[in-house]
Amino acid sequence: MPTTMKFPFKSFIPTVLLLIYGTLALAQQPTAQEQVVALKASLAASQAILKQYEWVETTVVSLKGEEKSRQMNKCYHGADGKVQKIPLVTPPPAEKKRGLRGRIAESKKEELTDYMKAAVELVKQYVPPEEEKIQAAKDAGKLSITPMSGQRVRLTLADYVKPGDSLALELDLASHRPLEAKVNSYLDSKSDVVTLDVRFGVLENNATYASTVMLDAKAKNLNVNVENSGYRRNSH
Repeated sequence: MPTTMKFPFKSFIPTVLLLIYGTLALAQQPTAQEQVVALKASLAASQAILKQYEWVETTVVSLKGEEKSRQMNKCYHGADGKVQKIPLVTPPPAEKKRGLRGRIAESKKEELTDYMKAAVELVKQYVPPEEEKIQAAKDAGKLSITPMSGQRVRLTLADYVKPGDSLALELDLASHRPLEAKVNSYLDSKSDVVTLDVRFGVLENNATYASTVMLDAKAKNLNVNVENSGYRRNSH
């Protein structure tokens, strides 16, 4: 007699459902352009809200692990939309050494000070991310998307500011706001590598801001840490 094979119908149903749900989930994943549009909208909304606030920016520059300078500024957006800064602490004047050694030390100090300023200025080119540069990277085919666990996604933008650099933004898919960013860049030459590690905070009205920025310039053993805190409604 021919044998009748029993089909495991009960186990088949969950498998089919998983395939269906998996296909739907993939279909619901936003496209690269949709991700960019949502991110740009989130950044624009946050910047509009932040113009109503003032905050304290603390910048600490360290060389070989030793703190060299600490600057605290009260920040707010002026009528032209640019960030205005008022020093809260005035650093004491540095004591100048005399003689040849003094001149050599002063020259090295000026060189390092220029490097520090360039490093701080580099931060401004990446934080906050600019909508135009994000769109330009997308249009040039230099945007890649990596799905992550926990409703997160990573957008990596190549040649964001300089040839060979990269800006990787980790986003919350629900709100489309950035959670953190990692930058690989350089100052004068590509051998002068500089990395940025950025953490974003959120105010009670869902405006996103860069709460901490950590810059590491390994070639110079230089670190620049920027912290933004104390946000409150602008009194200007």
